[in-house]
Amino acid sequence: MFGIILGLIVLMVLAYMGWSIIWVAPIAAGVVAIFGGLNLLDAYTDTYMSGFVGFAQQWFPVFLLGAIFGKLMEDTGMARSVAMALSRFIGTKRAILSVVVSAAILTYGGVSLFVVVFAVYPLSLTLFREANITRKLIPPAIALGALTFTMTALPGTPQIQNLIPITSFETTATAAPVMGLAAAAVMGVGGYFYLRWREKKMSAQGEIFTEPKDKKIVEDNGKTPLFLLSILPLIVVLVTLNIFGWDIVIALISGIVLILLLNMDKWRGYVKAMNAGASGSVLAIINTSAAVGFGTVVQNVPGFDRLTELLLGVRGSPLISEAIAVNILAGATGSASGGMGIALEALGEQYYQLALETGISPEAFHRVASLSSGGLDALPHNGAVLTLLAVTGMTHKDSYKDIFVVAVAIPILATVVAIVLASMGLV
Repeated sequence: MFGIILGLIVLMVLAYMGWSIIWVAPIAAGVVAIFGGLNLLDAYTDTYMSGFVGFAQQWFPVFLLGAIFGKLMEDTGMARSVAMALSRFIGTKRAILSVVVSAAILTYGGVSLFVVVFAVYPLSLTLFREANITRKLIPPAIALGALTFTMTALPGTPQIQNLIPITSFETTATAAPVMGLAAAAVMGVGGYFYLRWREKKMSAQGEIFTEPKDKKIVEDNGKTPLFLLSILPLIVVLVTLNIFGWDIVIALISGIVLILLLNMDKWRGYVKAMNAGASGSVLAIINTSAAVGFGTVVQNVPGFDRLTELLLGVRGSPLISEAIAVNILAGATGSASGGMGIALEALGEQYYQLALETGISPEAFHRVASLSSGGLDALPHNGAVLTLLAVTGMTHKDSYKDIFVVAVAIPILATVVAIVLASMGLV
């Protein structure tokens, strides 16, 4: 038990310091192995790598196709077209809402956060400039739209955080719609009104819009496709996944093919975009697989049985212990998918059995696992948070407090609401 706790601390501290989880996870796993009495070399070459390779084998196609889909949406201008149209529709008077909705539509359609940031940030500057709102609120506004309800709560979202639990609980992407929609409402509405309150407070204190020092990032990328054509690939992914019931791999391929067909005049840039997407997917899958490998080592030391007893012995619904486990591990790794991957690799089978024994719907376990991955994951060392701040030119001091409220505190509250609904039989 001490080794497991120490390994988690090593993982969290080194990740917080900015060290790559690709080599930090094996070190933390080594700490767990030594204190657990495992042979260090075997623990790495056999146990750790079996978890690493198993996750990569199962999920690499989704990471690969999702990254290519997002990169094509970015390079063809389709992502920017969707964001521009939504911002025009909502208007500059509701600048924060425009940013949140634009980011939310793109992520719910399957576009990754990293693409969303580059698509929405230039528009955010224009909107916030016209509304005279401080740029400090741009990162939390984008985070609210991309890192919260569209990532973990809305039924049918094609984001990986909603897909990983499917294997453990034999569910679908639309699992627990009542819980998901209620949690999404808490996150979306609660986060928006919080940011509006912050806007008024900061404006009253004299904090208004200031021009960024580096304007290269906000250059116009030229003519964009029509909105109606640009949103079609997003709709196709959602419809094929949730209505036709196709596998996510086929759904993403359908979206990619449609992007290619609708942008034949830009065919010369296809190879570059697809190469960039493929390269980015490799780093993403390796990061998550490294975290899962750590979880596999934890699962194989004697202290894990005691840890399981403690987690499953938490009073009340087993959904509470699942939420605690996923949140802690997501916070330790700084990754929603990584933390959930560790938790479900280690405890997914036990929670599924509990679902069958207690009569609690496996869909409830699916939704709580997904929601919990989007809580403590957004601590300061989270890769998405670091990227968001870097692109927007803000610092942790400028914007992290507000990111914490909309992407950590409120999502945890939303998870509590979802668990309460599950206890009432409203799944």
